[in-house]
Amino acid sequence: MNKIRINIIIAFLMVSTIANGQKTTLFMGGIAHLGNGEKINNSIISIKDGKIDLVADLSKIRIDPSSFDTIYKVYGKHIYPGFIIPNTTLGITEIDQVRATHDYDEVGSINPNVHSQIAYNPNSKITETVITNGVLLAQVTPRGGLISGQSSVMYLDGWNWEDATCRANDGIHLNWPSSYFQTGWWGQQGKTKRNDKHAEQVNRIKDLLENSLSYFKSNSEIDLKMESMKGLFSGEMNLYIHVNYANDIIDAIDISKQYKIKNLVLVGGEDAIKVIKKIKKNNIPVILNRIHRLPKNEDSPIDSPYKQASILQENDIMFSFSYEGDMEAMGARNLPFSAGTAVTYGLDYENAIMALTLSTAKILGIDHRVGSIEKGKEATFFISEGDALDIITNNVEYIFIKGKSVDTENHQTKLYNKYKDR
Repeated sequence: MNKIRINIIIAFLMVSTIANGQKTTLFMGGIAHLGNGEKINNSIISIKDGKIDLVADLSKIRIDPSSFDTIYKVYGKHIYPGFIIPNTTLGITEIDQVRATHDYDEVGSINPNVHSQIAYNPNSKITETVITNGVLLAQVTPRGGLISGQSSVMYLDGWNWEDATCRANDGIHLNWPSSYFQTGWWGQQGKTKRNDKHAEQVNRIKDLLENSLSYFKSNSEIDLKMESMKGLFSGEMNLYIHVNYANDIIDAIDISKQYKIKNLVLVGGEDAIKVIKKIKKNNIPVILNRIHRLPKNEDSPIDSPYKQASILQENDIMFSFSYEGDMEAMGARNLPFSAGTAVTYGLDYENAIMALTLSTAKILGIDHRVGSIEKGKEATFFISEGDALDIITNNVEYIFIKGKSVDTENHQTKLYNKYKDR
């Protein structure tokens, strides 16, 4: 009896046992992009009790389809783990021009005690347009000030913010003072000037971290802001440092290490390639700015933002994609196409999927629950008729969050269907 036949018999017995114990939902024949860098061209996946129960190659096992409640025959279609967008205001803003819908920027400069979780709106019309492109989770992130507050990871489906929470208060966001700033409303085309207050602003961060570390080590009277910083020193929370210039990245890493911050994540990191050895030595992941943008410097190659992901991959630095910037909440729907652009400029396709899923889940501390299609993880995935990273062929047909089927209609498709024949 050869090895392949033994594996077939074992898999057959395993599936029979699963099916006889409790009926499950079965997906047959899909091209499964597992999120961990692997792909199964002819897959079989089953889910039970909201979790993935089986992932295998359909050509190597036998099953009894009659043992399952529901069967989806998805031959030739693509199955992906739910994409995760980090560093976004999705769900805490609705209309850019209406200030009353902005729940991401609190009054004051130092707000580590501000929580984005309770401001999250699960009924946002923007969110339902993002889901239908395969983005199923978001790190909802506050903005503004020196310390913006604490982000939380939310499912993009739920009755309320409690129901939608995947991980509450995963980290604190620090906006590192920039050594330089650009003038003019045209942003990247303006002139670059030195920030004369840079040293003063950095010293303010040092004082804050020193006081926070002292508070962490002592039994002082309760201080709400200092209490909120304690997770940075215990390792329970990440410190997300929003920083772009090379010298600022070096300073941010050195100062954070000086004050015993355990888990650092660079957000933005437009000059990360220039200090790649420093980042790699300290094993720090990077959440990239949206790559559909102009280079930071006018003399940089126009395609430098597109190539950044492949260079980080070549140097074994964990990274993920984000879509921060103008109209970022509604722009979140374009997150998969950012990864598609990176693939065109050298990033391996399955590594691009991993950056959108498992790598982001690891950075956010939720990889034990989501981020890949593996037995025991939550059944949070979607099925597309075409390539989900290609804006032309992407067509999401089925969405599941924690095993629950989610409607693929959104506000835009409803209006389209309503008026298309008028």
